Amino acid sequence: MRLYLLALNPTDSVTEGFLPAAARLGLDVTVLTDQPGAHRRSAPDIEVLECDVRDFRAVITRISTHHSPDAVFTNSDHLQTQAALAAEYFGLPAKDWRAALRAKDKAEMRRHLAASGLDAVWSTELPAGQDPAVLTALDVPYPCVVKPREGVASEDVVLADGPEDLLLRCKEFQARRPRAALVVEEYLAGDLCTLETLGDGRIRHVLGGFRTDLSAPPYFIEERCTFAPAHPEPVVAQVLAQLDALGVGFGICHTEFVVRDGRARIIEVNYRAIGDQVDLMLARLLDVPLFEHVLRTHLGEPLPADLGARTDGVALVDYPCARSAGTLTAAPEAADLTVEGVELTYRPLRAVGERHELHGTNRDYLGVLRALAHGADQETVDRVAADFLAARRWEITP
Repeated sequence: MRLYLLALNPTDSVTEGFLPAAARLGLDVTVLTDQPGAHRRSAPDIEVLECDVRDFRAVITRISTHHSPDAVFTNSDHLQTQAALAAEYFGLPAKDWRAALRAKDKAEMRRHLAASGLDAVWSTELPAGQDPAVLTALDVPYPCVVKPREGVASEDVVLADGPEDLLLRCKEFQARRPRAALVVEEYLAGDLCTLETLGDGRIRHVLGGFRTDLSAPPYFIEERCTFAPAHPEPVVAQVLAQLDALGVGFGICHTEFVVRDGRARIIEVNYRAIGDQVDLMLARLLDVPLFEHVLRTHLGEPLPADLGARTDGVALVDYPCARSAGTLTAAPEAADLTVEGVELTYRPLRAVGERHELHGTNRDYLGVLRALAHGADQETVDRVAADFLAARRWEITP
């Protein structure tokens, strides 16, 4: 059976998660990408074909002139709609392309949720090239959030505290990305959480979620994620109702939301697995073949009624971040060890000798520490992780 996997740049989710899972399932894999060289270096044993994967027509043509497909899949935020359209064209199991578009287009997501009557967030869209001065005529609630309409993670997301700041932030964004549209929306206060779900269009499993610690304003860098095996049931029900309204229910999904006074409000829906190595930890924590389950749904196989996931797991992911621009001159190497029953996995994300500017996004990550244990308490995991990081040093030379 042949799996076509659409990708832009290589990611840990693909190279360490989905490609090994496909091999365990005995699938023949063809990676379609606009960055073939990078994928051939990261996965030299996998067939890689160059393709304009942002264009669903090019994807369909590339597949139809190659081997017959049994599944078309992507874990990229940017390629969900294209993969869904290509899979539908070949009559294969797929996400609804409309739901994929709603999840990716943050302005459309807000409009659709408001029309459903489930949640109305003040939001407006600034098309590419439009003068931000038009926003001064609107009753913008401050502080407000400025973000790309089709962005990902915390990239180019910033808090504006007043009209002058809003115009400045918009102009800065347009100077960097003149062809991208912006969304300006009210700031949703509350505790930031995630919900991880997996469905086959018939049943949907809630895999748990995370509580997220953010950097100080005006940026929204996710600095730590702590596993939450179960959010309060009323909160989960509210999030799932909003996902249903968006049509999201097939495959794996990572939803970010805030909770305040028991009310859950979606920040964004990422219709793919949670990234930045948290998905790798989640599979180990639940002790289930998570990546295989995801691929099986796209092959048309039903999910089991019970995944058999472990419920005694405690975990966190911590990201040491650069606090200034410069060259990384000292940093710890990769490490795998167990301390007091806590499994620690550290991976560097920036090489010594590399120079970087300060971005205010997850591109400022220097490394990632995954800490997990079964049968332990959160206090132990927190302490062991903190001790590990305190014993390491990262030096940046201006």
